[in-house]
Amino acid sequence: MRYSALTQRIAGDGAAAWNIHDRALEMREQGIDVLLLTVGDPDFDTPRPIVQAAIDSLLAGDTHYSDVRGTRALRNSIASRHRRRSGQAVDAGHVIVLPGAQCAVYSVAQCLLDPGDEVIVAEPMYVTYEGVFGACGAKVVPVAVRPQNGFRVDPADVAALITAKTRVILLNSPNNPSGASLSLKLWQELALLCVRHDLWLISDEVYSDLLYEGEHVSPASLPGMAERTATINSLSKSHAMSGWRVGWVIGPKPLAEHLMHLSLCMLFGIPDFVQKAAQVALDGDLPEVAQMREEYRQRRDLVCSRLSACPGIRPIVPDGGMFVMVDIRPTGLCAQGFAERLLEGYGVSVLAGEAFGPSAAGHIRLGLVVDQVKLADACRRIARCAADLLEARRA
Repeated sequence: MRYSALTQRIAGDGAAAWNIHDRALEMREQGIDVLLLTVGDPDFDTPRPIVQAAIDSLLAGDTHYSDVRGTRALRNSIASRHRRRSGQAVDAGHVIVLPGAQCAVYSVAQCLLDPGDEVIVAEPMYVTYEGVFGACGAKVVPVAVRPQNGFRVDPADVAALITAKTRVILLNSPNNPSGASLSLKLWQELALLCVRHDLWLISDEVYSDLLYEGEHVSPASLPGMAERTATINSLSKSHAMSGWRVGWVIGPKPLAEHLMHLSLCMLFGIPDFVQKAAQVALDGDLPEVAQMREEYRQRRDLVCSRLSACPGIRPIVPDGGMFVMVDIRPTGLCAQGFAERLLEGYGVSVLAGEAFGPSAAGHIRLGLVVDQVKLADACRRIARCAADLLEARRA
């Protein structure tokens, strides 16, 4: 039977990147000791007050259709939070609630891009971006970054890629997979490019609450950017709510209107009880959130400290996020080869950097998604794998 061309555009290397994770799960089912560091799923429980809010909402009968845009109360909370953090003047009319940041990026792409349009994306990039833009027939134009520059994008490199077909720039700060964040100065230079060339900016800020070095900048707050920026965020990482599927877009009101129409024909809103829980997450001053953030920071420091002393590997200290990129080029293996050897021989599951783009070749991405005892064990296994490879090269 025949399938649409869409099925080819949403497949590819990005989808194949998870094969090693699937293999790790198979090994676990066989009783093999495997440390899963492949997926950015927080290992913490969602804070109890958030869970209780959903339970109370369910018991109150909030099981019917909800406002397609998101409840006004939740959109007010999102707008208020964004105003406090960025200084950008927004209200509920600028916000639409969607089932997760993944869906938010997809929806924004559908509303901004036509077949043949070009979108500049800094790589290494999150593995699903390829499929997201492929779904609307747009062409991804990757802008390479350099590991020696901490994987930070250079505005001059972005400028060199802008053509008459360029319509969107997408940037993710702090970045997944590298954890690199962009300074105010860099954002100002990038904003000038957007204004000068009349481009949209998609700002993926899902790791903004997990920034350990520097200060987060929301580029929509810069001059000339409010009317051309779609800000993406969610509660998945900051509040350990990945399975709740709640995210949002903040943008100009016409974009919010278009997103509402798309949601109407595709989603018809997300459950009220999930939105009640999300409102408690945003409005409550929950100590668990600060504790999780501090724990991630400590995990980052532990991994970077342990691995920096190991021959053959070098961690790239991230500004934020829940991952560490590790340079394994001195071992003589490509990243995919190292990741496969690490899994099969040493029981640690990581992703190869090439899955995120050529800039990350020779690096692996390690998730800070297990406790410090298990992370220390993972570091020992990674170090042993590297040492064995170096020994084999000398033999």
